[in-house]
Amino acid sequence: MIKNTENKDAQAQQETAAEKEQKVDKKAQKAAEKAEKAAEKENAKLNEKIAELEKELAAAKELAEKEKNDYLRLMADFENLRRHSAEDRINLIATASVDTIKGLLPVLDDCERAIEILSKSSDEAAKEGTNLIYNKLMAYLKTKGLEVIDAKGKKFDTDFHEAVAQFPVPEEDKKGLVFDVVTTGYTLNGNILRFAKVVVGI
Repeated sequence: MIKNTENKDAQAQQETAAEKEQKVDKKAQKAAEKAEKAAEKENAKLNEKIAELEKELAAAKELAEKEKNDYLRLMADFENLRRHSAEDRINLIATASVDTIKGLLPVLDDCERAIEILSKSSDEAAKEGTNLIYNKLMAYLKTKGLEVIDAKGKKFDTDFHEAVAQFPVPEEDKKGLVFDVVTTGYTLNGNILRFAKVVVGI
């Protein structure tokens, strides 16, 4: 009888231990499920935050690219404006120079006529003074790019010469050549400023 009671107590203790173990397992399972749910929830929050940050990053990259393109376009526009301004300034200076030098050509013509007339005169002082003025003026204008078109005795060239008359010449090799220069022609920096008005031998 005592044995049976002991067996029953041992069995009851075993059942109680098994129940306790089962309860512990259930609690552990519930805790694990709870922790898993919490981790999933946290993971979802993190994924949401990552997606939000990626969206912000993409927007920031797009804005930076737009700003970069706007800056490059602005720099290109500024460079074009600067170049055009420089070209306009050079053209303005060149145009002003052309007009000024063109206005001085009649003075050179008058000096040449005076030198030609004075060559027949005995007034040495007048000859010397006129030559001095002409040479100084020519020297200054040459520094600005003015050059005399060499015409007399050269082959008639419509790029530099303008025929105002023809003159019969007996020599065959002088036909088509410039016989005389009526008005001196000039180039300015390689461009025609005034054609040389010439008489052509025929």
